[in-house]
Amino acid sequence: MAHIRKDDIVYVRSGVDKGKTGKVLRVLPDQQMVLVEGMNVKMKHLKPTETNRRGGRIQKSVPMHWSKVQLVDPKTGKGTRVKLVTDGGVKKRIAVKSGSDLGIVSK
Repeated sequence: MAHIRKDDIVYVRSGVDKGKTGKVLRVLPDQQMVLVEGMNVKMKHLKPTETNRRGGRIQKSVPMHWSKVQLVDPKTGKGTRVKLVTDGGVKKRIAVKSGSDLGIVSK
C-alpha cells in the first residue's frame, strides 16, 4: 500500500526537481508512480491535425516513481518518513520525526 495519497503535499527527493514541494494530483499504484503538480515537466510534440492546424509543443507533467517523493510534515514543513498505526480499528498515518497525524488511511 502506498503511504502517499491524492492531495498530499510531497517533497521531491531526487531528480531535476530535487528540493521542491508540490501537490499530488494522481496516484498510480499498479505502476508505483505519482503525478505531482508542476514537477517532472516534459515537452510533448503535437503533429498538425484538423483541429490543431499548427501543431506545436506543450509542457506536460508526467508521473514519477513514488520512491522519489516524501510526505511533508505539517509541523516542520520538511520531508518525513511515515508509519502506519492502527488505533481502534482505524489505520492512521503518523509522521516519524514529529509524531503528527497525517490522516486516516482506512476504517
